[in-house]
Formats: sequence, C-alpha cells, structure tokens
Amino acid sequence: MECIYLIDAQYKKDYRILLKFNTGESGEVDLEKIISEHKIAEPLQDKKIFSDFYLDTWPTLAWKCGFDIAPEYLYSLAISKPDVSAIS
Repeated sequence: MECIYLIDAQYKKDYRILLKFNTGESGEVDLEKIISEHKIAEPLQDKKIFSDFYLDTWPTLAWKCGFDIAPEYLYSLAISKPDVSAIS
C-alpha cells in the first residue's frame, strides 16, 4: 500500500476542512469531535485558532499547539475507508 499524505487542505467553516491526498482523492472532514476528545487540542475549540492549521513535514494537518492528525486517519474519515492509524 502506498504511503498516504496530504497535498492540500482548505478550511471550509466551523471544524470542517477539505483535504486532498496524494492518491488523487479528496474529501471533507468534520474534526469537531476529535478535537474535543484530546486535551492537547483544547485551544482548537476556538475556531479562529482551529482554522490556522498547516501541513507539516509528513505532510499532515498540524497546529501550533502541538496537535496533529495522522494522514491515514484523515484519509479514512474523508474517503470513508476503515481507519488504519491513530491520532498523535
């Protein structure tokens, strides 16, 4: 299986992000539940801070507070395939 990573991410609204993967597939994810479950992601409950994400060196979604989400997990959410990874 090919390594999954992000090639683009665009903030939509609220906690929704449109993701484009190296596989050529894309999809929108709602990350509200995920960020509410992790203490390190607490600052992201502020939508202005949430919307200030970047693609790190992997590349996957990351935020300045130290929270990131594995690209395989994002792929499983966006493309509706079984999750094969975890959140860090």
